[in-house]
Formats: sequence, structure tokens, C-alpha cells
Amino acid sequence: MLPMVLLNQLLSRACQPLPLGWLRFRLGAMDLGWIAPERAAALLAVWPELQATPAAVTWPVAGIEVAARSARIQAVAERLADAGLISGWRDEAYACEVPGADPSHLQGAELFRLERAAFRFFGLMSRGVHINARWPDGRMLCGRRSLGKATDPGALDNLAAGGLRAGEDLLDCARRELWEEAGVPPELSRHLRPGGALRSRRVEPEGLHDEILHVFELRLPAEFSPRNQDGEVSEFLALDAGELHQRLAAGEFSPDAASAIAHDLVRRAGS
Repeated sequence: MLPMVLLNQLLSRACQPLPLGWLRFRLGAMDLGWIAPERAAALLAVWPELQATPAAVTWPVAGIEVAARSARIQAVAERLADAGLISGWRDEAYACEVPGADPSHLQGAELFRLERAAFRFFGLMSRGVHINARWPDGRMLCGRRSLGKATDPGALDNLAAGGLRAGEDLLDCARRELWEEAGVPPELSRHLRPGGALRSRRVEPEGLHDEILHVFELRLPAEFSPRNQDGEVSEFLALDAGELHQRLAAGEFSPDAASAIAHDLVRRAGS
């Protein structure tokens, strides 16, 4: 078991305080995200119907359906990308939800869909999956992110991880990522077990990263060797407890992977 002090440190870094001086992004009366103050003027220039105060920008959308909301904010995001304010465009949509008191355990109804690369600009909460996989001897299988990845290139990761696409089931997402990133076939990924969730929040150059990390665990047979399918993983490592501790302490893992691993180990220690 890794030292609890290290695990608690990693978990405490997962959800950092909200940024001071940033503007609330609201849909009607609902608080959804956060806008960096230096980006507010550019946003207002391409979105004239927004209502601005010193503390917030509000999108008045009474009576507008989900599809119309999605089309409008997507068009705004495309203009911001053209201006160089949103990078790493993926042509993949995330869903923005009705905010709830405990989003780690309950998903809210969909408010709109938006290109995933734009979520940090608006500081919107997204969801992702992280799979901690082990061989029978207890070693954890970890992938190293490709140097071509837009975020955390070259960092270590769980065996597989990725964002939840709009309309996608969490378990389907985890199985998809396992196949794409590690070549885990359905007959093995069907043994996935849920391991809880935690919130990850921090300021990044693109804006506010705010994501619910849904953690899964998977025991794989000793004869299984991971093989990347999508070019997003450069190598795989099998780490025993000592090696895992050393690399976590050295900051070699991406922030979300480190948090998901710490969450898993703390949960297992308490079970």
C-alpha cells in the first residue's frame, strides 16, 4: 500500500479552489461555468446577446430548446477558435448538464452540446472515465501519453482514460477507451467494476478544467498485453507498488490519472 500521506496530497490537489476574479457564466439563473476576465471582452464581441455585469455573463435562453442552444453556443465557439482563443479542436461534443448538488453521483439533464475543446474556455463541467487495470500479480498497467496529445503529452496515465461523449453511457465510454487505447477486447472489458467518482478542477492555459472522474477497476489475465489502437499511447508500463509510489511522488502522471489512482487506492484501503 502506498503511503496515505502521498495519496491524500494527490486527492487534495484534485479539486482546487475556484479562481478569484473570474466571471460566472450563467444560463438564465443557472450557474454553469467560469470565464477568465481577460477573455470576457472577446466573448462579448462575438456573442452580443449575452448580458454582462462585473461578476457574471448571462445567456438569456428562456424558451430555447436544447438543439437551438447547442447550435448557438457551438457557433460562438467556432468564432472563438477562428480568433485563436480555443485550440485543440476535436469535432467531438460533450454535454453540459443542469447543475446538481452532487454531480459525482447523479447526472443532470442535458442543457446543450458543445465541442469538447471549448469546455475549458467556458469553465463548464464535463465527465470522463479512468480505468485502473492490474495483472493478477498486483502490478498496475499504465500507458504513457503520446507526445502529440493536446494535454499532458508524455505523462503517464491509467491503462485507459477519456472524456464522456454527449449521449454516451459511462460503461460504454470506458469499454470504448479500453479498446482504443489498450486493445482490451469486449470479453475482457465486460469485467469492469465501478470504483466511485471524484471531481477534478484546476486552472489551465485554455481556461478552467472542471471534470467528474468516474473511476473503474479491471483485473486482466497475466497473458494479456496492451496494444494501442489509436496512436494516443506511446508505451505501456507494469508498475509494482514501489514503482507506482516513486512515479506518483515524482509527478510523472497526468493530474487526473494521479487523482484517479489515489482515489482507487484509498477506497481499496478502506474496504
